[in-house]
Amino acid sequence: MKVRIISAIVLLLVVIPIIYMGGIPFYIAASIVGVLGFRELLKLKENEKDIPLVMKFISILCFVILVLSNLEDRSIDFIIDYRIVSLIMLLILSPMVLIHDFKKYNINDALFLLGSVFFLGLSFNFLITVRMISINYLVFLLLITVFTDTFAWLTGNLIGKHKLSKTVSPKKTWEGFIGGSLFGTFISSVFYISAFNYTGNIYLLIFIIFILTVIAQLGDLVYSSIKRYYNIKDFGNLIPGHGGILDRLDSILFLLLAFSFIYYYL
Repeated sequence: MKVRIISAIVLLLVVIPIIYMGGIPFYIAASIVGVLGFRELLKLKENEKDIPLVMKFISILCFVILVLSNLEDRSIDFIIDYRIVSLIMLLILSPMVLIHDFKKYNINDALFLLGSVFFLGLSFNFLITVRMISINYLVFLLLITVFTDTFAWLTGNLIGKHKLSKTVSPKKTWEGFIGGSLFGTFISSVFYISAFNYTGNIYLLIFIIFILTVIAQLGDLVYSSIKRYYNIKDFGNLIPGHGGILDRLDSILFLLLAFSFIYYYL
């Protein structure tokens, strides 16, 4: 527990200034963290078979291209250029016929890399987009994930009896799920109303934020299901006491996908 707390404090001391600065420092940091998270997914595949070195390089290149593809978009919106999508598909699928060995690289490998690039790439792209729009939106999403997760854990420990998903995450309970959503909704709603001087339909706002807390917890479960499938406890050990990048960012990365279209209703 001591190591976990110290790691969390160090992370906050590093992350908070970068989030506050935004701009180039944030884009670079987000890209580096994204590549580290993407590498954790690649390691899962390598537990089954080796990925050709050239394909590791190409897939990481495609990931970075996708993450940074909106930096020149002055409209600052959740839109991906279809030319980028086409380029990524061509770069990852074409080597199937160039490597000449299905045991080394085949359609299953290509689809895994494509899925990984888009699964994580879109999330990190949206992370940068949210910071470009407003730091308050990023803080808002972080508050949803932190307080929803914290109160889900507290509520689950105090009164949790009914298992939420025995196969995916045995320790999570329905009581924790509900408690996390309720407290996460309350705290995040107060922040949103204060930070954005919100004067719209308060009931609609609370409903949307409640949905976001549910999606954040689903994101945790989705990433947990990936770990269960590959029979691992953590995605990595980069962060002492916390696991890997994806172990810490699972909820926010999944939440960003939902926020990309819920944003227009806030």
